[in-house]
Amino acid sequence: MSKLTVPPRKIDQTFMGFPLVEDLDTLKADIAIIGMPYGSPYSIDEMTNDQTNGPTAMRRASQSISLGLDSYDFEIGGTLFDGQDIKVVDVGDVPGDVADIGGHYRRSESAIRKILAAGAMPIILGGDHGIPIPVFRALDGEGPITVIQIDAHLDWRDERNGVKDGYSSNMRRASEMAHVDRIFQLGIRGQGSARIGEVEAARAYGVDIITPAQWEEEGTAAILKRIPDGGRYYLTLDADGLDPSVMPAVAAPSPGGISYRQTIDLIKGLIRKGRLVGMDIVEITPSRDLNDVSSITAGNIILNTIGAAVRAGYFKR
Repeated sequence: MSKLTVPPRKIDQTFMGFPLVEDLDTLKADIAIIGMPYGSPYSIDEMTNDQTNGPTAMRRASQSISLGLDSYDFEIGGTLFDGQDIKVVDVGDVPGDVADIGGHYRRSESAIRKILAAGAMPIILGGDHGIPIPVFRALDGEGPITVIQIDAHLDWRDERNGVKDGYSSNMRRASEMAHVDRIFQLGIRGQGSARIGEVEAARAYGVDIITPAQWEEEGTAAILKRIPDGGRYYLTLDADGLDPSVMPAVAAPSPGGISYRQTIDLIKGLIRKGRLVGMDIVEITPSRDLNDVSSITAGNIILNTIGAAVRAGYFKR
């Protein structure tokens, strides 16, 4: 990435072997994969927790998903690009700087703005769940945005240890942005991280909170009907929102989560009914993974997103 104050983190593999592009000022792509390893830590121990290794783990595991992008994918219904001239690149990771912890968010916002200015869809590899906050800020020219969150936790803390842009505050910060129109929070369950005041604040804002039990009872089609047609959507996917059977590598596993199938069907439905302007997958904790299943699941979700967007005509020239 160009014009950054510290050198970017070197990556030994790109996601799915897509070309590595390091200069965002001259970016020419339809989709840009970008890693954002660092959040806004609540304590010194969280400055470089294992979630900072998430982008690397997802890139490495992606090599186990497919023998080649020209292979037939039965979930997608053909080859990934469906014979179209689609350019997907990996632009590496936004660098951190121990002397300027907050600089990671500034550099992340700047990188997303450059990706959007190039006309590309950003797909972000996290990192903890604070990293959507600079992404939301960069989307101020793309509104009105409907934010779709898959998560076990509500994330409406106003602050923690004086930090207002950490992983427990992303939805509250989104609610304060004028270009964010609606928020849907799916998969919320258990005691989670929410206190009564935070639940009340979310409901007062008008958040649609959908538990896994509701989703299972109503079905994905009914959930999609709640989301406005023809919208511009941003999807933020916390790994612990999915059931631990398919996403075991999380810091706070919670049983009864969203299934892989529900997730894929939701994403395909969003892409059919409006415009997905970007997405992230966050909070994979690689040291807790089992046979890389969490990172492989994340990679398949990303491939399904790309395949669905291609077939919806997102990138037709």
